[in-house]
Amino acid sequence: MMRAIILVFGAAASLAAQGAMQEVGKENLPAQKLGVDDLVAVSVYDAPELTRTVRVESDGGIRLPLLEGSIPAAGSLPRELEQRIAEALKAQQIMVDPIVKVTVVEYHSRPIAVMGAVKKPLTFQAVGTVTLLDALARAEGFTEQAGTEILLTRPGGKIEHIAMNQLIGAADPSVNFLLHGGEQIRVPEARKVVVVGNVHKPGAFPVRDNTENSVLNMVAQAEGLLPFSAKQAYVYRKDASGVRKEITVELARILDRKSPDFPLEPDDVLYIPDNKGKRLTLTVVDRLTGFGSSVGSGLIIWH
Repeated sequence: MMRAIILVFGAAASLAAQGAMQEVGKENLPAQKLGVDDLVAVSVYDAPELTRTVRVESDGGIRLPLLEGSIPAAGSLPRELEQRIAEALKAQQIMVDPIVKVTVVEYHSRPIAVMGAVKKPLTFQAVGTVTLLDALARAEGFTEQAGTEILLTRPGGKIEHIAMNQLIGAADPSVNFLLHGGEQIRVPEARKVVVVGNVHKPGAFPVRDNTENSVLNMVAQAEGLLPFSAKQAYVYRKDASGVRKEITVELARILDRKSPDFPLEPDDVLYIPDNKGKRLTLTVVDRLTGFGSSVGSGLIIWH
C-alpha cells in the first residue's frame, strides 16, 4: 500500500514538474532550429546545478556542468536538444530518468538585413513567421529614391530579383517569400537623370518609367526655366563603348510644341544653358554625374 502511494506521489510530482517547466518556457520565443550564438535556457528537474542559461558555442554545441564533452545543438529544435541532454545524463550515469526542458531566450543565428533605399535600414532576427513584406515593414518602407526592384540574397548567394510593382502594387503572394534567417534584402536607388543649368531647381531626379523620361518632364521636375534660357539644350549620354556624347535638343521648339518632346534615358545629363552661350565641357559633365546626389540636394548649381 505504501509503495503504491509513493509511486502515485512520485508520478504526480513528475507531472507537476513537467507542468511547471512548461509554464516557465511558455513566454519564450517560438521553437526554431538552433544555431551558433543562440541563447537557450536548460531546466533539469531536481538538478539545480544543471539548470542554467547557456549559449550555443562556435562548434555548434552546448556544455553543461557534470557532463563530459559538448552536446550538439546547432540545427536541432529545442525538443531534440532536450532528448540529447536527457540521453547524455543517463549515459554518463548522472541521472536515472531526467526531465529536461529547453526554451529559447535569444536568437542570434537568424539575421535578416534590410538596406538600401529604405527609411530605416536594420538587421533583425527571424523569429516566427517572417515574410519579405514583414521585413520591409520593419524598415518602415521605401524612400523616395527607391528604384523599381528589390534584391533578395539567399544564404549561399542566390539572388532573387523582385519587381516592386509585383510585390506591392499587384500584391502577388508568390513573391512575398518566407524568410528563415541569413537573407539580405537590398532596395537599390532608382537610376537618375541629372538636370543642370538655367533652371530653378537643378538636381538628380529618379527615373522609373521610361515613358515619362523626357525633356519636358525633367524641366517640370526642375521647377521650370529661369529667364533668358537658350533656345537649345544639350543631352550628354554614354554610348555602347562608355564614351559620353553630346546631343543637341531644340528646347525652344519643344516648348512651343513645334517639335516632339525628346526622350531621356537613365544616367543622361540634361544641360540648359542661358542665352549667353556658355557651355559645359564633357569633363564637367562627368563630374556632375559623379556628384549627382550633391546636385540633387542643391549643393551644386550651374547657370
